[in-house]
Amino acid sequence: METKKQKTWVIIAIIILGIVAFLIPNQIAAQTGIKRTDLQKHDLSIPGRETVQARIDFNEHTAFGKHSHPGEEIIYVLEGVLEYEVEGRGTVILKAGEVLFIPAGVVHSARNNTDLKASELATYIVEKGKPVLVLKK
Repeated sequence: METKKQKTWVIIAIIILGIVAFLIPNQIAAQTGIKRTDLQKHDLSIPGRETVQARIDFNEHTAFGKHSHPGEEIIYVLEGVLEYEVEGRGTVILKAGEVLFIPAGVVHSARNNTDLKASELATYIVEKGKPVLVLKK
């Protein structure tokens, strides 16, 4: 049987993991000319799943390297043109108003190859308690 002290440590660990899951993607993005603005995060009616929504702004000629997510990602390009390299699918180029679905665990990257800024709305349907972003080594 768990003691009260053990339960407290488990709760603290879960809180720390949640904070780290939000901070790491923001820190990585800030170093690459890409700004990530977290918009909302909610539990879903499906146990163990949550949705996270973020706006990603790309400066001119910037890229976010290969990564994956522990769940699905739905991308909606808000402005500009973005080029996505999707494992098993090749290159996908999207203009403002176009969408892209990335299945769970599929490695992909995003690039703005233009002289103008570009932005996307990213909606993640992921496993709760896991980092939203997993960089590929």
